[in-house]
Amino acid sequence: MNLELLKQKMDEANYVYDDTLAVTLSVALQLGRPLLIEGAAGVGKTEVAKVMAQALDRELVRLQCYEGLDEGKALYEWNYQKQLLSIQINMQEQDKDQLTQSLFGESFLLERPLLKSIRSEKPVVLLIDEIDKADEEFEAFLLELLSEMQVSIPEIGTIGAKSVPFVVLTSNRARPLSEALRRRCAYLYIQYPDLEKELAILRKKLPHIDDRLAGQVAVAVQKLRASESILKKPSIAETLDWAAALDALGIRELTPDAMRQTAGFILKNNEDMHVLEEEPAPHDCNCGHNCGGHHHG
Repeated sequence: MNLELLKQKMDEANYVYDDTLAVTLSVALQLGRPLLIEGAAGVGKTEVAKVMAQALDRELVRLQCYEGLDEGKALYEWNYQKQLLSIQINMQEQDKDQLTQSLFGESFLLERPLLKSIRSEKPVVLLIDEIDKADEEFEAFLLELLSEMQVSIPEIGTIGAKSVPFVVLTSNRARPLSEALRRRCAYLYIQYPDLEKELAILRKKLPHIDDRLAGQVAVAVQKLRASESILKKPSIAETLDWAAALDALGIRELTPDAMRQTAGFILKNNEDMHVLEEEPAPHDCNCGHNCGGHHHG
């Protein structure tokens, strides 16, 4: 898929992007390179994989990383119930060595996300989400897949990819990632959107929202993120939730009362709630666009 077609597909998905992101995605896709995306929590890293799956018309296969994740949860497990059943059926028909060997064939494998992604007949988008939460040992385990698009299973051997997945790894930078992993990937860093981009996202995702309210929400979110007193910075998804909640209540003006009533949609802990109560209501957006009191269609 060339760059212009990819941009067209992302436009159809109502995804707001810049040229750097679009070019990086296009080239990584054409070269078959995994893409490592870093940035703070909530900037939209996971959304990139979802949009690419939609744009490419591929299944999204997701591996959520966490401390203690191992290949048994990420790559494969043996179907123990099926193995036991096979033992009961074939105990009298085979010698023990043959029976044992037969229990560790591909038909007894339970696919987990990594194995599923390379055994798929059709290419998929493989999302390895929050790789920085996994242990360094698991990160090292991934290197074979990222460089060779194959995995090794001791009882079977090497399994190569039937189709090459588009691999997206995300990291919140909770810990440093190895140079070995970084070398195998194209790289993208995503920041929180500026005011103009935040407003564009609101208009794309919630086109029925009053323009003036959208502008006030965008300004308020920018102020909250910039405040050193806010512990958990609002994500893009929470911006959209907040605007939708205000709209559902029929609110057209982001007054202090409106902010307090809907604070649970933009802030997620009590300390940040107290900060919000002390903040003045935002002024109208001065982004240069028409954000007056009419509806944006």
